[in-house]
Amino acid sequence: MTRCGHIALLGAPNAGKSTLLNRLVGSKLSIVSPKVQTTRARLLGIAIRGEAQLVFVDTPGIFVPKRRLERAMVAAAWAGAKDADLDVLLIDASRGFDVDSRRILDGLQAAGKRAVIALNQIDKVKREVLLPLAERAGNESVCERVFMISGLTGDGVNDLLDYLASAIPEGPWLFPAEEITDAPLRLLASEATREQIFLQLQQELPYAVTVETEGWEEFADGSVKISQLIHVTRDTQKAIVLGKGGQQIKRIGAAARAELGKFLDRRVHLFLRVVVSEGWSEDRERYSAMRLDFEP
Repeated sequence: MTRCGHIALLGAPNAGKSTLLNRLVGSKLSIVSPKVQTTRARLLGIAIRGEAQLVFVDTPGIFVPKRRLERAMVAAAWAGAKDADLDVLLIDASRGFDVDSRRILDGLQAAGKRAVIALNQIDKVKREVLLPLAERAGNESVCERVFMISGLTGDGVNDLLDYLASAIPEGPWLFPAEEITDAPLRLLASEATREQIFLQLQQELPYAVTVETEGWEEFADGSVKISQLIHVTRDTQKAIVLGKGGQQIKRIGAAARAELGKFLDRRVHLFLRVVVSEGWSEDRERYSAMRLDFEP
């Protein structure tokens, strides 16, 4: 009998959800950076474990939102938890049960949901700190099981996968065996460029940026031409993204092109253009492209 189920990956910002999703799926789908709130959209990652098809939902980090975009991100995360067959709450073992994690636990309890608690990034924590943390996690009222893992190194991830594969409902698979996501390639391409903006630009600027894939043209030799718009909110931000003599945008483009080439397994011609769009964070169309509700 086959099994199939949706599994929401929940956690505070920077708990390691995207790194874990990439590890679970075996391919880089979700962008990763040291900055918090990197993930904006809900992204499905699909893994096969024996006769089970696991459909993971990588959700934005849950925190106290202030702006429309932040409210949409947090609403998407809670929607993922509500709709999932199983919830996995990631706790950064180096931070423990911080305010955001406590808020998520309370929210799960209020919704009558139980969750697997995965203590993540155990490679950063000494055993004498980790064991009391695991005991505390097991005593949480919403806790189904506790796993100690590292999404970065893979430690403990196979045990987590085995448990999830056995716990999801019996039923037919929802996706063909070869699919690893339902996300459009245009969205994944936009995210690849946005990842480089997060990695290469400092402070708050990446949060004022969104990337739109406006053109996609495939050629007979197998290569693809991808044209993207980088939306910023002010002229000063445009100047930073471009860099002196256009050097910064060239570095961003080169790194994004390399990542896309590896993911698509073909030659990529990437063309970037920076435009000032003062109100992009209040543009309904941008939210639709990010798979977020404009009015959560």
